[in-house]
Amino acid sequence: MPRRRIGFAYRFAAVICKPPLVVLLKRDWRGMENIPAEGGFITAVNHNSHIDPFAYAHFQYNTGRVPRFLAKSGLFNKGFVGAMMRGTGQIPVYRESTDALSAFRAAIDAVERGECVAFYPEGTLTRDPDGWPMTGKTGAARVALQTRCPVVPVAQWGANEVLPPYAGRPRLFPRKTHRVLAGPPVDLDRFYGREMTPELLKEATEAIMAAVTRHLEEIRGEKAPEVPYDPQHERVEQRRKTRAQTRRRGHDGLSERRPSAHGSPADGAQGGPQHQEGRHQERQNEQWRTGKRATAREEGLNT
Repeated sequence: MPRRRIGFAYRFAAVICKPPLVVLLKRDWRGMENIPAEGGFITAVNHNSHIDPFAYAHFQYNTGRVPRFLAKSGLFNKGFVGAMMRGTGQIPVYRESTDALSAFRAAIDAVERGECVAFYPEGTLTRDPDGWPMTGKTGAARVALQTRCPVVPVAQWGANEVLPPYAGRPRLFPRKTHRVLAGPPVDLDRFYGREMTPELLKEATEAIMAAVTRHLEEIRGEKAPEVPYDPQHERVEQRRKTRAQTRRRGHDGLSERRPSAHGSPADGAQGGPQHQEGRHQERQNEQWRTGKRATAREEGLNT
């Protein structure tokens, strides 16, 4: 299938975005030969900065095969930005709605039309403390297995040094280098022709993310963690810790209300037998003192 024309909107966006990117970032781009010249395909890209979609789009634009990103649906309704998103053929993602699957169907349609769909399989900016790819979501694998299109793993590094994840201010100086390495398509042959179960999609996704991580290791010259950061597991662990702390605080509060070793309650609550005996003795003493005062008053009145 022939490649789709870039189109006026994409060229106009490139005219706006490329000059500041050229000024802001030096480039070390490798693997352009692995971007298919014809037909539909997927790129699976790691995500570590709010500006890396622009930096990565610059890389792929220069190959002649422009990416169609999956982006939050809200961006498509924002004036000029929305017009550019629609004009450049980006794919809206409707989260937590009845239209949530429309992005999946649109991605399949785009691939079958001979376009490139760029996936950020992590689904969001990486939360790994050292910027490594997290575990991936299964969308890219699902489209790949449905269409049997090539999946090109792409690693990038450098935009995050300008604007780190969740940072407020950019770090413009010294000038940073945007490094990109696109590898050969991931071998997914062993997954074809099998029932598309959650387990199969998870295994295919792990194969894709492993390829992206290997290329990032080559770019950074470092070894990634053996087990990728899993945000879902971290949320579960955080909830478990929160519940444990709540139970511990409740247990400590209950302990404070229990009687002390000498039978005296810490907060005035009823204690054990020793405490009860002490209260009984106090009542007897008070009755004796009351009786003495009454006798004294009677003697005073009789004198």
